[in-house]
Amino acid sequence: MAKKKILLNAFNMNCVGHINHGLWTHPRDTSTQYKTLEYWTHLAKLLERGLFDGLFLADIVGVYDVYQDSADLTLRESIQLPVNDPLLTVSAMAAVTQHLGFGVTVNLTYEAPYLLARRFSTLDHLSNGRIGWNIVTGYLESAARAMGLSEQIAHDERYDRADEFLEVAYKLWEESWDRDAVKADKRARVYASPDAVRRIDHEGKYYKVQGYHLSEPSRQRTPVLYQAGSSGRGQAFAARHAECVFVSSQTKEGLRKLVASVRESVAREGRDPRDIKFFMGVTAVVGKTEAEAREKHSEYLRYANPEAGLAHYASSTGIDFSRYAADEPIRYVKNNAIESAVKNLTVSRTDRTVTDLLADMALGGRYPALVGSASQVADELESWVAETDIDGFNVARTVTPECYEDFVDLVIPELQERGAYKTAYSEGGLREKLFGAGRGELPLEHVGKRGVRVY
Repeated sequence: MAKKKILLNAFNMNCVGHINHGLWTHPRDTSTQYKTLEYWTHLAKLLERGLFDGLFLADIVGVYDVYQDSADLTLRESIQLPVNDPLLTVSAMAAVTQHLGFGVTVNLTYEAPYLLARRFSTLDHLSNGRIGWNIVTGYLESAARAMGLSEQIAHDERYDRADEFLEVAYKLWEESWDRDAVKADKRARVYASPDAVRRIDHEGKYYKVQGYHLSEPSRQRTPVLYQAGSSGRGQAFAARHAECVFVSSQTKEGLRKLVASVRESVAREGRDPRDIKFFMGVTAVVGKTEAEAREKHSEYLRYANPEAGLAHYASSTGIDFSRYAADEPIRYVKNNAIESAVKNLTVSRTDRTVTDLLADMALGGRYPALVGSASQVADELESWVAETDIDGFNVARTVTPECYEDFVDLVIPELQERGAYKTAYSEGGLREKLFGAGRGELPLEHVGKRGVRVY
């Protein structure tokens, strides 16, 4: 029986400090060049050389100002601030690659479905079917205030709005234009057949949209759909819409239960439980030998800033950790931040302290750190896949670009030798590369295909 092939995304962001905070100060780190096209095109070519499935670009609207009730540390350490629009990097990277996929985060709470649908169709055209959308609903009070709201929309209502947003988007992507609407017949002077293009007329609780989709059908029609919510409401949303889910866990047992729960929910939605791929966030510090990797890890620790990681986590949970004594247990607080993050921190365990969190964030972030030789890192990756039923990993950056160079040059060949990673790209767009030949569009069982009505 053929071994399951691991899927890999590089996890990055259009900013200086992403997950592992403080490492921008390392003398070999180039993340301060994020404002240049060369930074992104070099990364894209590097990842394609390593046969990465995708580059996943995170994004945030708003600033991290919960810790110490201030954005001061956020600014000093560039904790995802400043941050530029990730969508605008994709065209340049697509132009220098042929196969690498691009998953881009966009917060739909502050977007109009009519225009966002066109932006994704445009990128799907320009990348020849290599675009995916990480659907987020936001969680920062600072974003709500910046967008003219008095406070953040309630957690579950954000998902209710997202369900309807996707309903509108599906109508635009899947139903407004027939696949064969475009004739491009110069002799007959018919570019698009009028009887194959129709207006959508949507009037719901949150959105009223009447109009034709502005883009002709792209290769995938609907971009590959990513999602990262782990709350009960988030899992329900994922079961209905997501094709790829990003997960994070410090324990294999906890992750195994989460994956099984979501797959069960997917089946209840009438979908194949294998029509959803799980990617776990990890940090990898790899060397030619274990000793070299340990030395590199120790070097990185000297530049990392655990307190910056704490400030990031404070906004994720809505809890100002600066108000706690070092060894005081952190208490549950009901708020509109990331519900699963709050519960994982305060309900799963009731004895977690700031001291514990700072120890977990030695590299400036919360992801499990895999430190060792290529063989040791490959062992860990295979172990997580085998024991939790995930499909792959989001590999967060540390010192860039060397962290990805090390992974491409050392870990990828080790995985290939074991039969755990592809040795060449398959043909097709991003969805086909993830799910197989003939899967270029949403499957018929997906709500985007079977649930769309044209009024």
